[in-house]
Amino acid sequence: MSRVEYLAADGTETVLVVPASTSIMQAAVSSGVRGIVGECGGQLMCATCHVYVESVAGQLPEQTQDERDMLELAASPVDECSRLSCQLIMDESILHARVRLPEAQV
Repeated sequence: MSRVEYLAADGTETVLVVPASTSIMQAAVSSGVRGIVGECGGQLMCATCHVYVESVAGQLPEQTQDERDMLELAASPVDECSRLSCQLIMDESILHARVRLPEAQV
């Protein structure tokens, strides 16, 4: 299991233990973390699960061209730390991740 810290734009921090094969988005939505919408349910068809990866202990999946293209639709500014949390699937190699949530998703 991975430990994921979600830092909201207002400074609120939520820490979840996320099982393997679960995305950062799925864990947030199912636990009611405010700031991640996940409108498409993780199908890489929207950008409402945009996060900024601040740190990670382990190796996150590589960003695909489809993810980069979808990030162009994000409501908040995109930078080199931007990822779609639906594409960040936890596995045994990822011990810890910290993500900052943008001010707006839609």
